Amino acid sequence: MGLQLVSAAMTEFFRQVPENPAPTGAKAGIMKAADGLDIRYGLFPNAALNGTIVLLPGRNESIEKYFETIGDLAKRGFACAMLDWRGQGGSGRLLKDPRKGHIERFDDYVADLDQFFTEIVLPDCRPPFHLMAHSMGALIALLAAQELVNRVRRMILLAPPLDFSAPLSMPAMRRVTGLFYVMGLGSLYAPGGRRRGGPLPFDGNRLSSDRQRFARNQAIVARHPDLAMGGPTAAWVHAACVASDRVRDPDFMAAIRVPILFLAAGTDSVVSTSAIERYARGLRSASALTVDGARHELLQEDDFYREQVLAAATTYILGAGAAENRPLSLT
Repeated sequence: MGLQLVSAAMTEFFRQVPENPAPTGAKAGIMKAADGLDIRYGLFPNAALNGTIVLLPGRNESIEKYFETIGDLAKRGFACAMLDWRGQGGSGRLLKDPRKGHIERFDDYVADLDQFFTEIVLPDCRPPFHLMAHSMGALIALLAAQELVNRVRRMILLAPPLDFSAPLSMPAMRRVTGLFYVMGLGSLYAPGGRRRGGPLPFDGNRLSSDRQRFARNQAIVARHPDLAMGGPTAAWVHAACVASDRVRDPDFMAAIRVPILFLAAGTDSVVSTSAIERYARGLRSASALTVDGARHELLQEDDFYREQVLAAATTYILGAGAAENRPLSLT
């Protein structure tokens, strides 16, 4: 599971486009999951005065989409470590049709994250460790929170899917996709799922109000379509609903000890902002900040919104370090 240094001749590890080059000094590798699936990961070292942030992407995202964010965190004194979740990005697929976003249970993601920490992050990255996760990645982080308590000091969770926005609530989606699942049709696209991968139009998108960043992200998948997927399968949606129900169980919530900052998007039409705010109030060591006017992909948003996210996350982490007299850098 060796690391390999990225160079201009090694685009098989990071798929680059001119407007989105890999950060200087980036390293990439493949981790063999317990079931033999290839999991692609990237490490982005720097002076790392403030340690390492484990950055977890959302559904149908890849490491490449976060090159800009990795650079911004480097300016603030952080190294980063990322993986592509099984079934997406540069990691191995789970079905013959690589366009389908599929999983049977979110515990498989949690197991991959645990292995990533054990085999890659803890031995190869500089502590202390913090975690920043978007959407699906944030739900996975919540599922893993009880095991992460001795590994990460703080977590910043962006727009986790604790409930969906209209038209269907999460309980309704669980019932519908559960029917598919028990009928042996879990590998079919969920109702309303988009069957083709590839670029999306900016007009009418629910993800970002920033035209330039949206175009950059579409350029990545246009140039490298193997990174993109279509919609989720019925099994994936059902698994997401089961995972959300699990993390919202009062006993599960009571056992979470890692301090968490939740960041929600004020005009999110993908997941429920109010559900995130309620959830944060139910935890012992959590707080929530809603970025008014922002859409779902907070780290791909317009500078006005995105800078609020980076400032809040940096302050939250550095505030923890200040109490321990660790070196800090805000530049």
